[in-house]
Amino acid sequence: MRNIGEAARASGLTVSALRWYDGAGVLVPAAVDPVTGYRRYTAEQIRAARLIAGLRRVGMPVAEIAEAVRDLGRPGLVRKRIDAHRDRLEAGIVDARRELLRLHTLLDLEENLMTRVTLSGTDLTAALAAVRFAATDPIAGAPFPGGVLFETGDGVLTLVATDRYRLAVAAAPATVEGPPARQYLPLAFVDELRLIGSGPLTLDVTPDLVRTESAGHELRAEPLDVEFPDYRRLIGPSGDGTRRVTVTPDQVRRMLTGAPEVRREHDGAVYPVAILALDPDGGLRLAAEDEWAADAGTHVAVNREFLLQAVDAGGPGQLQLDLDGPVQPLTIRIAGDDSRFSLLMPVRA
Repeated sequence: MRNIGEAARASGLTVSALRWYDGAGVLVPAAVDPVTGYRRYTAEQIRAARLIAGLRRVGMPVAEIAEAVRDLGRPGLVRKRIDAHRDRLEAGIVDARRELLRLHTLLDLEENLMTRVTLSGTDLTAALAAVRFAATDPIAGAPFPGGVLFETGDGVLTLVATDRYRLAVAAAPATVEGPPARQYLPLAFVDELRLIGSGPLTLDVTPDLVRTESAGHELRAEPLDVEFPDYRRLIGPSGDGTRRVTVTPDQVRRMLTGAPEVRREHDGAVYPVAILALDPDGGLRLAAEDEWAADAGTHVAVNREFLLQAVDAGGPGQLQLDLDGPVQPLTIRIAGDDSRFSLLMPVRA
């Protein structure tokens, strides 16, 4: 048997620690000299002391260390206890990282380096659905990478998407803390956000990063380095000659089904065109190509597929179409709702 000093050197525990574990009933020495009080440990107890030293270093509670020492002869049980403690440690690290990130966020807010946007997940996903169709999916070598602009305002988060041939805008009510923010975010992040759910949601926006968390799952993205165009110059008041018509999405789809096929070509791509005009009663109708060619000034022609996508993005209710002449964008709004609309660039005759 070994004395307490030898046991300490062999196990990695200090002499005082061995005395403490003796007093706690975790590792009672095999023999204690009744006169001198010297403790002596068997080889089996040295093994137990080494186990105690390791479990102590990883922060296992004393009660669980005692159980592990008791089960030392059954290695399978000891392994289960070690694995359970490891799982707790890993979960604790995740919680600690989350809390440290929260503290960094609070400090960023204090220093005005971050903008925090809080809004309903339902409102955000509805706004994203209203603009997603106008964002081009990433294409290698494209001059304008696909994404959505996130822009904060007074009590509102505005989303904007464009591929230069169409533009969609949607606003969602939000609580905004911090300086104004304007970031163009990649479509991969946008599409993940669309699955976020309906509960309250917080977006933390810095110059270099946008992040959110839902159901314990963190989403983050670096803004795209793109000079987003000034979309507001396209959103002027309607002209004096603007013709306004209210339709339902189903009406538009029925008109387009079986309509005369008109095609145009741009940059080597051929696409179908919808030629819009008003009937004598002010209702929307589709015109033929020869009529358009004869009187282009009273017609508005747009990409047919873009029109269908914009109508679908508007939802099931009534839509308002503003026909502002052959060279102005076609504006599509939700009737009675100015927070969401889209513009389609016209096609020349």
